[in-house]
Amino acid sequence: MSARLFAVWCPDWPVVAAVRDAGGDPVAPAAVFAANRVLACSERARRSGVRRGMRRREAQGRCPELVVREHDPARDARLFEPVAAAVESLAPGVEVVRPGLVAVPARGPAGYFGSERAAAERLVDAVAGAGVECQVGIADGLFAAALAARRGAVVDPGRSRQFLAPLRVEELDQPEGADRSGLVDLLRRLGIRALGEFAALSRGDVETRFGADAVLAHRAASGQELRPAGRRRPAPDLAVSQELDPPVERVDAAAFAARALAESLHSRLAERGLACVRLGVEACTDDGQQRHRTWRCAEPLTPSGTADRVRWQLDGWLAGAQRPGAGVRSLVLRPEEVVSAGGLQLDLVRSATGESDDRANRSFARVQGMLGPDAVLTGVLGGGRDVWEQVRFVRWGDERRPDGDPQQPWPGRVPPPSPTVVPEVPWPAEVLDVEGRPVVVGQRHRLSGEPCRVVVEGGRSREVVAWSGPWPVAERWWRDAGRVPDPRPRVAVRMQVVLAGAGSGAASGEAESGDPGETGQSGEDGADEVALLLVHEEGEWRIRGAYR
Repeated sequence: MSARLFAVWCPDWPVVAAVRDAGGDPVAPAAVFAANRVLACSERARRSGVRRGMRRREAQGRCPELVVREHDPARDARLFEPVAAAVESLAPGVEVVRPGLVAVPARGPAGYFGSERAAAERLVDAVAGAGVECQVGIADGLFAAALAARRGAVVDPGRSRQFLAPLRVEELDQPEGADRSGLVDLLRRLGIRALGEFAALSRGDVETRFGADAVLAHRAASGQELRPAGRRRPAPDLAVSQELDPPVERVDAAAFAARALAESLHSRLAERGLACVRLGVEACTDDGQQRHRTWRCAEPLTPSGTADRVRWQLDGWLAGAQRPGAGVRSLVLRPEEVVSAGGLQLDLVRSATGESDDRANRSFARVQGMLGPDAVLTGVLGGGRDVWEQVRFVRWGDERRPDGDPQQPWPGRVPPPSPTVVPEVPWPAEVLDVEGRPVVVGQRHRLSGEPCRVVVEGGRSREVVAWSGPWPVAERWWRDAGRVPDPRPRVAVRMQVVLAGAGSGAASGEAESGDPGETGQSGEDGADEVALLLVHEEGEWRIRGAYR
């Protein structure tokens, strides 16, 4: 039988945390976006038609006064720590499922306060004392308890399956679990609309037709534990710890140490064929304070997932309202519940390259340990109209989130293929016609003459053998100039040119040297051609990219 649990749920927590952090109006319609889609929205925004998963443009069209905030998991965890501490003051054994939702074993609080309903009322009062509204649900199993909390319901023992049966199948796709939007869409197309209809299918049919994750979803819809009862407690020697000398008080420094500790933990688990599904994070401060928090996960944790949760928890301890008076002296990661790693279904590519990926991760972590966290960066491809806007560099190990949604149409963007060299600072250039006069762009975006030569910094020039354009792009027409609206749009005119090869006059350049006059890839006779992306802005030509 599934364990009896309290689920304490704070509605729309990403929105509540974002508004509190920014000091905004708590009653204004607001939404938090991730990858340009609504992750969570307030009740007033929902009354205006805003829904989870909606694109930003559509959401703002339905609610013009919508307050837009970006998703920040560290902020959500930091501001949620006082809520978790308030629940823990009444009920030991708190497990953070995600910021905004905690689970507590029901047996102890129900026995101490006399009944489950009395304990639920005390939990609501404790969270209200932290200045946050919440709802409490009671049921057998985490999945049923979380859905009961959304409805403020108490499900009688043994009745979780009956409680779940009429609910929509979309409830399988929860924020704290794996992405099951594809499974939900497939079930709906097969005519399965309710959780009870899905639970009525045999497990063998579900496993054969839908795969391993669908089996877990089927168990949840049936009111059972998400994982089979055959899990086991880990051996004490699986815990990893690290002494921090000197003690750290900054979140980034503590999180950097936690990243290496997470790698060590998963190496120990991998040697024994195990995976962690419940993680304990312990910290000891220099003045003797002990802090502990447990994170429960629907899916087995990866090294990056472990590092993220440790970073969020440290952010809540070190930057929250109840921050300790001294720095963190030691850090311990303890896998409080493990499952067999043999049950993990990896795709073919990851199965073939997983060992190489682990070696690369360890190598990058060592480089960061020697040179600092900014020494290893990885590029994230996103959206944008200009090539220099489409790539964002983040620290190795941090969340790879693009600035713009790459799936948007982005009218006016540079067509593929993209330049292979994009300088951080555009290189200045001059375009000359056949008579040696500068080529300028007129009011109708027409060239004053046919491009004949391109002169780069240092006076080197090369002949133009082919060109195309110009293509005007008007953007940022809404910008302000000193608080006075400027109706004149910023117009950039693009042009692509192919330059004849020359042994020493190429204009491709290397991004590292910053010199557009060096040859990119010359053949033995130095006659390779080079293509450039030129942009005319504010009366000047600049080289924005080179095709090599």
